[in-house]
Amino acid sequence: MKLLILHTDYIEFIAKQKTKIAEDVPEEKRHGRAEEALAVFIAVEKEDEKAKDKIAEKATEEILDIYSKVKAQRIVLYPYAHLSSSLSKPDFAIAVIRLIGNKLKERDYEVIKAPFGWYKAFELRCKGHPMSELSREIRVEEEKKENRALKAEQGLKKSWYVLTPEGDNIPAEEFDFTEYESLKIFYEYETSGTRIMNKEPPHIRLMKDLELVDHEPASDQGNLRWYPKGTFIKRLLEEHVSNIVRDYGAMEVETPIMYDYAHEKLSSYLNRFPARQYVVKSDDREYFLRFAACFGQYLMMHDMTISYRHLPLRLYELTHYSFRREQSGELAGLKRLRTFTMPDMHTLCRDMVQARDEFLRQYRLSMRWMEDISIDYDVAIRFVREFYDENRDFAVEMAKLVGKPILVEIWEERFFYFVMKFEFSINDALNKAATLSTVQIDVENTERFDINYVDEKGEGEHPLLLHASISGGIDRNLYAILETEYLKSLRGEKPSFPIWLSPTQLRIIPVSEKNMSYAEDILEFFREKKVRVDIDDEGDTLGKKIRKGEKEWIPYIAVVGAKEEENRNITVRLRKSGEQITLSGEELAELIEGENENKPFMNIPLPERLSMRPKFRG
Repeated sequence: MKLLILHTDYIEFIAKQKTKIAEDVPEEKRHGRAEEALAVFIAVEKEDEKAKDKIAEKATEEILDIYSKVKAQRIVLYPYAHLSSSLSKPDFAIAVIRLIGNKLKERDYEVIKAPFGWYKAFELRCKGHPMSELSREIRVEEEKKENRALKAEQGLKKSWYVLTPEGDNIPAEEFDFTEYESLKIFYEYETSGTRIMNKEPPHIRLMKDLELVDHEPASDQGNLRWYPKGTFIKRLLEEHVSNIVRDYGAMEVETPIMYDYAHEKLSSYLNRFPARQYVVKSDDREYFLRFAACFGQYLMMHDMTISYRHLPLRLYELTHYSFRREQSGELAGLKRLRTFTMPDMHTLCRDMVQARDEFLRQYRLSMRWMEDISIDYDVAIRFVREFYDENRDFAVEMAKLVGKPILVEIWEERFFYFVMKFEFSINDALNKAATLSTVQIDVENTERFDINYVDEKGEGEHPLLLHASISGGIDRNLYAILETEYLKSLRGEKPSFPIWLSPTQLRIIPVSEKNMSYAEDILEFFREKKVRVDIDDEGDTLGKKIRKGEKEWIPYIAVVGAKEEENRNITVRLRKSGEQITLSGEELAELIEGENENKPFMNIPLPERLSMRPKFRG
């Protein structure tokens, strides 16, 4: 089922002429008008015929969710076949739309239904807020598949432990979390069994106020618009993680974003581990949009000629577009999206000895990543029991590397394709956890996709496979930074980006127009030093300009007046410490360059003069 949902000042319709499939309606119901209405245009589709009651119930819940958010006063159901090229039988569509109407009326909502199968004239005026124009696609079959997988996972026997750097493996319910509040929050979240967000996380307001990212009402939920500063931060993160894995020895590739549902290998994979798919049609075939680079790299590895001398062999792709139709209640700003960017590396290993070595190296790379984005994190390692018993020292080594207790989950049997994985996780302001870096040891998919290497005897062997995202989803990294900085602000600290990610690193504020020439000289000097610098040349007071820079999280704000111009130096405010110091240009450049060291650099993403910048949000 497809829905187009408009929040209107009014909608008015009149049924003028019947078609062959028109329902019979009395004269008085052929015309309708509703003010302050949620107009729901509905196309019932063929696949909906499998589950009339469930599709109607899901559509009802979706309509009511939007109705409550926009605070409409009544609902108009409007059959609209033009939303789909795969329509259900007319009688079924009539029955479903009636059922939705009845469900709404049973809950005491005022409902008007336009006649089905009539040529109608209609007029409406749509409101102009971000949620006044929405589209929804309602599915039930995918939900059934996912529920089966989730039930199987939930039925697994598993145990939780806390493993210390000293090698003590303590049942989690017996561990003293007194000095490890973050790990306690993480453990409680992992065992709560729910991912639903019942409150807006603070980073959503921050991402909008800082003009980084915003919702896109003309798209599906979980698909966002990125403004220049947000795009800039995203690109720097992408470049940095890509540099890390290239230096590590990964070969960069590019693979398609869609794959044939009927492909023999892919369909068996999807049936066992179903995810919520976006489906597109081309000619008479259905394709699913990828949720990772796995499929393309599996198929590429299958076609490669690989010797034991080539192992370990690493392929890498930065998937700017990965797709997963998360439930609407789980979508939350940048934390969980339906379209996201995922750096995805797969490593073929000869045997478990080589796999463990690669796993540990990728673990260290992930530690470096978390340090580079200035994020504190907790560690979870998940094992199949038999594998843990054989590799306990390996687990202890990982706890020693991070120097703190880590959460361990042990499954009594293997349900997934991997025997072990680690996750680096952060807690947000709502005490919800989210995974960033992760690596898995896969013991199944090289056989499923017939990926082979030739050993010393000239015989074909299936290698082991590591799935790695050294950073995790790029979008989620920005969520982690914003949530972390919000929590710092609650402790009285000033929120800030790591210097290398700050869109503007140095803001120059001339005291008056007389000092503009000196300010331009400073700008030119720092531009040549590869420092992102701008000038506030707008007509505000000095105090307002400084406050504006503070609101934008500018790490260095330089105020230049007659004194600075005379002495050819800079009075600069340091955001982190709150200090105000006077430095030469060379001294300040050296300070900023030290914080940029070994990080990618891009020029400032906006005009250098603030007077030339448009506002992206009202």
